[in-house]
Amino acid sequence: MSSVFYRDPGSTYPTATRAEGMYIYDDSGREYLDMSGGAAVSCLGHGHPDVVRAVQEQAEKLSFAHTSFFTNEPQEDLAARLAARFSEKDAKVWFTSGGSESNESALKLAWQYWRAKGQPDKTIIISRQFSYHGGTLGATSISGSVFRREPYEKVLHDWPRIAPCYPYRNKLEDETDREYGHRAAQELDEAIRLAGPENVAAFIAEPVVGATLGVVPAVPGYFEEIRRICDHHQVLFIADEVMCGSGRCGTFYVHDQENVRPDMVSIAKGLGGGYQPIGAVIARNFICDAIRDDTSAFAHGHTYIGHAIACAAGVAIQKCLDDGLLASVTGKGEHLMTLLNKRFADHPHVGDIRGRGLFVGMEFVSDQKSKTAFPVEQGIPGKLKNAAMRNGLICYPGGGTVDGRKGAHLLLAPPFIAEDQHFEELADRLDKMLHSVFSG
Repeated sequence: MSSVFYRDPGSTYPTATRAEGMYIYDDSGREYLDMSGGAAVSCLGHGHPDVVRAVQEQAEKLSFAHTSFFTNEPQEDLAARLAARFSEKDAKVWFTSGGSESNESALKLAWQYWRAKGQPDKTIIISRQFSYHGGTLGATSISGSVFRREPYEKVLHDWPRIAPCYPYRNKLEDETDREYGHRAAQELDEAIRLAGPENVAAFIAEPVVGATLGVVPAVPGYFEEIRRICDHHQVLFIADEVMCGSGRCGTFYVHDQENVRPDMVSIAKGLGGGYQPIGAVIARNFICDAIRDDTSAFAHGHTYIGHAIACAAGVAIQKCLDDGLLASVTGKGEHLMTLLNKRFADHPHVGDIRGRGLFVGMEFVSDQKSKTAFPVEQGIPGKLKNAAMRNGLICYPGGGTVDGRKGAHLLLAPPFIAEDQHFEELADRLDKMLHSVFSG
């Protein structure tokens, strides 16, 4: 009997004992092809020697010095690298231990900014339906994931949420992409006006929606209109790039592909690649200046922010990306999409294959033409995960794709080191997995 309180208390799990490159092995010697990087975390795969060496060397020099007393070299180095990648100079970086902390920190930065500007009533955070921004109470409050919110509804803030930009299900037949994007963005304008611009602090959205919808990029022009609306109403725009960012979609910051500059960006997952728990918020300098001038300190913090070993791992990953790995993501993603469409576009239960870079989603339906979702009672997401594990494949299935409850999808987020043979192996194992679920 284990003493661990598992993520799913009613389940048992194989014991992972080692990992190398694209594969994880359990205590029976069984091999699993990791094609989701866990949860879009393992951007360099497993056991990368450069990162392992950096962690070991930093542990020998300095493992921990609390950042209320000291800074450290890896923290300064990583912050400089992340700020240099941002599209406006003098951005500042606040480190965290993960994505939930990053989004929670972004909320507190927004609130303290408006307080410093003499507008303390600007507290409302607008987000999107079927989104996921983290597991803390603040991050869950701004999430639109129905089943993740449900147990905590009585203690969450019930702030406004607008529809996601989700062309597969919401774009009209006679609309162009730009027309649909403009229409979808207008919901934000309406939500701000209804709440009162004097009460709204920020809007938060994932540039490419990850876990809840199964990798949904916005149509061209959508985020440009979002940025215009936020500017018009003096509302901050927070880009949640925890899952889709850190190079996953082909550029380090995804918002660069949308031709917009957010006021804050939250990142994690690929920032530490699974080698260390680390996240960050990158904030434009005007936000940090206002808070510093008003209070001389940011009234927020966690024990492990700026942790020297975690930041050393992050620096090593940045160096690997700069060695040409980041530049390879777009081409590898195009190859993966071509292969998946060739093998599965005509599958009767594959409704849509979509993505950007090495971030790909597949949505499953009971009928392709009508896009009818499988009933919740069929438990398709759970069946997909079980079938994947039986076939030695790690992917990221999810549900609630249509209305927060109905619908099924899976998310693929291969490590950037993946090669053509790994994609072929993925397709073969995926074929067996889908046959087991939909024909078994």
